[in-house]
Amino acid sequence: MTSSYIFSKALRGKTVLITGHTGFIGSWLSLWLHLLGVKVIGFSLEPPTNPSMFEVVELSKYVVHNIGDVKDSNHFTECLIHHKPEVVFHLAAQPLVMTSYQNPVETFRTNIMGVVNVLEGIRNTNSVRACVIMTSDKCYRNDEKTDAYKENDPMGGHDPYSGSKGAAELVTSAYRNSFFNPNDIEKHKVSIATIRAGNVIGGGDWARDRIVPDCIHSLMSKQSVALRHPKAIRPWQHVLEPLSGLLCLTAKMMENLATYGEAWNFGPSHSSKVTVEELVTQVIKQWGSGNWTSDKTHSSFHESNYLMLDSSKAMNLLGWQPVYSLNEAVSETISWYKAYASATTQMNDFTITQIQKYIKKAKQMNISWADDLV
Repeated sequence: MTSSYIFSKALRGKTVLITGHTGFIGSWLSLWLHLLGVKVIGFSLEPPTNPSMFEVVELSKYVVHNIGDVKDSNHFTECLIHHKPEVVFHLAAQPLVMTSYQNPVETFRTNIMGVVNVLEGIRNTNSVRACVIMTSDKCYRNDEKTDAYKENDPMGGHDPYSGSKGAAELVTSAYRNSFFNPNDIEKHKVSIATIRAGNVIGGGDWARDRIVPDCIHSLMSKQSVALRHPKAIRPWQHVLEPLSGLLCLTAKMMENLATYGEAWNFGPSHSSKVTVEELVTQVIKQWGSGNWTSDKTHSSFHESNYLMLDSSKAMNLLGWQPVYSLNEAVSETISWYKAYASATTQMNDFTITQIQKYIKKAKQMNISWADDLV
């Protein structure tokens, strides 16, 4: 089986706890970690959608499946004490802009206090050496500028979701400075980092009010795809891109706890910055049928028109870089949904094959983390 050597070297045999392991991104990460020989502990609510990636790829066979809410500080800390993970990946969140308008209080509770509870749990136990918290590209104060955002740009957030992610970054920074300061690494021995990804696409995402899942729901039911903001520009990337960045960062953190506990962008190449309309046109073309229409139903809600990430820091200091072009990202995504729709494909095997294909492409590109001859 094709592996990612550097990731395996850093993590094989270790215990890793993932919050949000039943979600779309968490399920992909859990499966990849299992392939690396990692003991995966999950802490999450029940799968958030039906169908769900978690159930489709039968992840309960490969992870220690704990149902829990990151808003419950005591339960999370008990999980840390019981399983003693060396690494924590915090992915649990309320992930949708539209839902944040409908339920801002719950969004703030989950996305801000969830981070507080994870960091408090780590502070009050002693097994964790590295923690990576996934926030969002929307954490930045979006001035609709055409320059890509760098890690030291101001936090912000026009809508409740974006505000909650900006706040999560500020909370993490405060905890890092106060309790996990790299200058005192010999005392606490914990490295805390955050990662900011672009608009992630990939097979297994079934959330409402996200572009690709909305496309798939509509295309499967032979209805027009309704677009709220067809001219909005976003940094689209396959789900494995930020996850390879997360794993690359974690490997570096485990080697040197004092150096890499910072904020990091893992966005796509600038050639992947296209409008919602252009992305959906590609999706429909690769699906083989369908059309889209403009939907003004939610026009009263603000959504940014332009957003891009500058990932030069990760490229220069971690040796990370995007693997897939936008066309490849869309192709892999639609291939997954077509395989699922066929009802004859073993989706666990198919998803593993997609991870292996991604690693193989990275190795062909001579990306350091995929080199199993190191």
